Amino acid sequence: MAVLEVCAGTLQSVHAAAEGGAPRIELCSALELDGLTPEWETLRRARSLYPSLIIHVLIRPRPGDFCYGAADSARMRSEIRTAMDLGADGIAVGCLTPEGEVDIPAMEGIMEIADNVTFHRAFDLCRDPFKALEEIIGLGCRRILTSGQERTAFEGIGLLSALRERSAGRIIILPGSGVTPQNARVIISSTGCTEIHSSASVMVDGRKETSAATVAAILADIRHAG
Repeated sequence: MAVLEVCAGTLQSVHAAAEGGAPRIELCSALELDGLTPEWETLRRARSLYPSLIIHVLIRPRPGDFCYGAADSARMRSEIRTAMDLGADGIAVGCLTPEGEVDIPAMEGIMEIADNVTFHRAFDLCRDPFKALEEIIGLGCRRILTSGQERTAFEGIGLLSALRERSAGRIIILPGSGVTPQNARVIISSTGCTEIHSSASVMVDGRKETSAATVAAILADIRHAG
């Protein structure tokens, strides 16, 4: 069965992801800003409460673009060290140039200290996705989180499938954005991907929170994909 990664922006969402049966989360904060580095206390509590849950931590020090200067890059490396010290199993990160290329020097600095790295949806802003794919593989990242450069992963099935075919055995393509119990199986079956990413969320008091029932429904849907 394909692996489900749940994007969790609060401890409440971590609880729901675990209750719903998710084997892995991407922990972040500020989902309304498309995700920022989480609060360290949230990571500490999540790690303590769920020792067997695989926790990948988003490293994004500010909202806006993914073009980082020296100060931002230094902060990101510091955040990576802290996340790993607190028990993170992996890191999600992405650095670009203003021209829409992978920022190789910035990423090399990160890869020197990070383990189990996902290049996140900054990929969807890359000018040439296939060139970026090869560069990210060369950096040693383990997966790429992408919607196939479309608004949702369902709409991006064509590019997702092409990326998966071209990268087979070298990196994991992780479809994400707009993944629901109604389309997760189709995305997996159509692309051949073996992992999928979703917030599995509902609106609670004006904010997005992961729903245990939605997590369970996605897992039920992808159980029969292939």
